[in-house]
Amino acid sequence: MNVFCATNQNLTALPFKGGILLARFLYTFLPNPYDISLQGVCQEAIQAGVRYLADRTHHAMRIVFACLLGFWFSLALAQTPVPSILPERDRARVVDEILEDRFTNLLPGLMRREGIDCWVLISREYNEDPVLKTMLPATWLSARRRTILVFFDTGTEVEKLAIARYDVGSLLKGAWDIDVRPNQWDALVNLLQTRNPKKIGLNFSPTYAHADGLTHTEWGEFTEKLPAGLRPRVVSAERLAVGWLETRTAKELALYPDICRLSHDLIAGAFSEHVVKPGVTTTEDVVWWLRQRVTDLGLETWFHPTVDVQRADATSFNHLRTFSKRPAGEVIQPGDLLHVDFGISYLRLNTDQQQHAYVLRPGETAAPAALRAALQRGNRLQDILTERFRAGKSGNQLLREALEQAKAEGILASIYSHPIGSHGHAAGPTIGLWDQQQGVPGAGDYPLFANTAYSIELNAAVEIPEWKKTVRIMLEEDGVFDGERFRYLDGRQTELLLIPRQPTATR
Repeated sequence: MNVFCATNQNLTALPFKGGILLARFLYTFLPNPYDISLQGVCQEAIQAGVRYLADRTHHAMRIVFACLLGFWFSLALAQTPVPSILPERDRARVVDEILEDRFTNLLPGLMRREGIDCWVLISREYNEDPVLKTMLPATWLSARRRTILVFFDTGTEVEKLAIARYDVGSLLKGAWDIDVRPNQWDALVNLLQTRNPKKIGLNFSPTYAHADGLTHTEWGEFTEKLPAGLRPRVVSAERLAVGWLETRTAKELALYPDICRLSHDLIAGAFSEHVVKPGVTTTEDVVWWLRQRVTDLGLETWFHPTVDVQRADATSFNHLRTFSKRPAGEVIQPGDLLHVDFGISYLRLNTDQQQHAYVLRPGETAAPAALRAALQRGNRLQDILTERFRAGKSGNQLLREALEQAKAEGILASIYSHPIGSHGHAAGPTIGLWDQQQGVPGAGDYPLFANTAYSIELNAAVEIPEWKKTVRIMLEEDGVFDGERFRYLDGRQTELLLIPRQPTATR
């Protein structure tokens, strides 16, 4: 900014500083300080102002523009940096680059880890295998007719082939000459006979819906055509499918924090005085504000958000009240403890987050000490769980160890954490369910691998003396386990969001 301040220190420096002070004062009262596009507007205004000041000599105009420029400059800096949302063409480019990287650098190792040298995925249009859907190029929104993907490990590389009427994007080349073999199943069988794999992995699983994408019809038609000599080689590709879905690459992990930041920013906007008007706004109003805001930004939600209230009344608050027995459209009042469960989908990655806000009573500048302490108990429970992440541990083992330690520390805990990534409730080790705190057979027995992401979802029940009742601090934050330690992708909530915001309050 020296480009204009130095031109005439007396005429520009003071107004510029005044503009900064004005911005800092007014920023709290902007209609929507969480507008993702605002930072870019500020930056453009700054650049335009700099050019104007450089070109003008009229002192009065320079004073005015210096003041305005200081305002915009401070406004731009005051905002929490929020990632830009890519236009559709750029999103497609990123998705395809990530997919190519996963095929090249991830898939071969997974196939060798699980001992499957041939993986066959079969889907028909609008009834896609969940795994196959993650392998389609960005411009393919569904399978086409019947789409069959074959991955064959030669020992030096993995062939990526499509038994389909078309190439599947640029990464999976068509291997069906319809003039030679008009029947699609015959073409697949010929390929298998030519490659002579040791194991043919198909996506069927009693444990994971994600890995159970082969339909009854496709199974029947395939096995009817498969020669008798190859049938004993057919195995479940469950662990390979889970490995593909749960493992995050370096390219994905570089993007994931920004996606979590977008989601956090939307929560902060929803739990602000610009959305919540005590005595008027209902919990459903906040829910639909979130849905509409996500749509306006060109994003998607992978589940319908929920917003609920705990307050100083005689109403008990349990899991069922949160998940299925929640009163519709409660009017938010001063003194309420608000809770949101929210997640977005962007660049084929998902978020799942739960946070709390407190609605200040007249004269209050902070949440009651007991509620702040309750949040700290929830944070401690998060630490108890994440400190115990070790490669090879099962979800059930993690659950048991964390609950035992929580009990030893006097925390009334419930843990129901899950993998996240290609799906919101993703494949991988389940770490409890809210109604299965003794362990989850099957999915809970699956081990932790490196470079996998999780939603640390749990709650701590804490007595609030002033309210003469117990509240549940329900938290959920997304993070990654790198094989050595767990870290949050965009931090976690350690302070209650305040409505209205106070000048010193931070997320």
